[in-house]
Amino acid sequence: MENFTTDFAILLMGIFLLSGVLMTKLSARAGVPALILFIFLGMLLGSDISGLIYFSNAKVAQMVGVLALIIILFEGGLQTQWKQVKPVLGGSIVLATVGVLVTTSIVAVAAYYVLGIGWLEAFLLGSIVGSTDAAAVFSVLAGQNIKQKLSSTLEAESGTNDPMAMFLTIVFIEWIMMPDTTAWSLAGMFFLQMGLGILFGFGLGIFASKTMNKIKLDAGGLYAVLSAGFAVFIYSITAVLGGSGLLAVYIAAMIIGNRELRHSHSIISFHEGFAWLMQIAMFVILGLLVFPSELADWDLVWKGLVLSFVLIAIARPIAVFISTSFFPYTLKEKWFISWAGLRGAVPIVLATFPMLAGMENSHLYFNIVFFIVLSSALLQGSTIPVVANLLKLNGPAVPKRIHSLELVSMDRANAEMLEVELSASSPFAGQLLQTIGLPKKTVISAIIRDGDLVMPTGSTKLEPKDVLYILTEKDQVKNVKLVLAEENMK
Repeated sequence: MENFTTDFAILLMGIFLLSGVLMTKLSARAGVPALILFIFLGMLLGSDISGLIYFSNAKVAQMVGVLALIIILFEGGLQTQWKQVKPVLGGSIVLATVGVLVTTSIVAVAAYYVLGIGWLEAFLLGSIVGSTDAAAVFSVLAGQNIKQKLSSTLEAESGTNDPMAMFLTIVFIEWIMMPDTTAWSLAGMFFLQMGLGILFGFGLGIFASKTMNKIKLDAGGLYAVLSAGFAVFIYSITAVLGGSGLLAVYIAAMIIGNRELRHSHSIISFHEGFAWLMQIAMFVILGLLVFPSELADWDLVWKGLVLSFVLIAIARPIAVFISTSFFPYTLKEKWFISWAGLRGAVPIVLATFPMLAGMENSHLYFNIVFFIVLSSALLQGSTIPVVANLLKLNGPAVPKRIHSLELVSMDRANAEMLEVELSASSPFAGQLLQTIGLPKKTVISAIIRDGDLVMPTGSTKLEPKDVLYILTEKDQVKNVKLVLAEENMK
């Protein structure tokens, strides 16, 4: 890349972005996860195929990967509704901890015999592929009408199991490089990382949400930039102090997303786009890091196929059945959770850790992990809707986002815009606007009904699922919320 001109490098960046966006459309039609297409794009542009870009810097790939995971987890946490996650929180946490341990152990046994490596190396490989991937799970489940219980379980698991996999990966690298490491020191490291991750996640999540609500910025778009800054800061300060930064980011994002937040529309919209941008960058760079000529090895192929089979058909189901044995999941639900345990960017990013540590066989680990991720994404990711349909685990159709209202920053005006969605059993359904008793200096400026704009008048009759946009003075916000206390307010 050293011979590239600045303009040519920028041209390639433009091609990456345009191709990435178009590939999301193609992936939806073909039923293939977008991450596969992004990785293939990176491989295509790499030195082995087109020869356009030679890239072998594992440190840069790791930095981009971790930054992308921060943004992806933050965006996922912002959109995770506590009322949906709360009923499945216990099962998700056990899947994210015990499930990762069980998966790691079973894959390690298989790797020991299939690859002929030592036990510590085998457990290192098992740790790398032990967790499901938030980026893959969030993108594949988005828009699918899977039962809410199952989608919430999978999203909460994928958002919280990355810290466990990262911890185990670092532990086994340290154990291999420094054999004198004791189990007690490793246990202390675990409780320190998880404890600080939870503590900083809760504390900084509350602090960030209060700051974003109180601070007055000149432009509405700056609130989205501020939230992204908090995401990176929360990860980095937690990690620097010895905690799990990824866990802290996800918890903080959940807290921010479930509290009343000004400019929530612009913040969430920004992070949706930012998360996609980081996914494109991450998977393309990881694709560049792969040399297809190294994958075209029959010995590697059959070993990768065997380990993929063990992970998908043996390790994951056993981990799920053990982890959910004390929780109210049916047999069909357990089988679906087993099948939906997608692997994606996290294992590939973790596979760069042994490379940076200069470990023997690090390139073997990376290629095996890459092969496992591809097979998991292709086989499982493209069939999740089919499996849900076969097991009759579909939920209500997921409504498409039928409207988008950009709220203008009103910090310098004494005004606030509120969005309220009437529930199916709303006491206001069937009432006329003029009878619902809103406070003074408050008007309903727009109603969205079944995707159409309804211009409100006093004689307009409200219906369930109406989305109301209410303009009021700031000092009347509290009174408006008292009137509409039972409704879904944003």
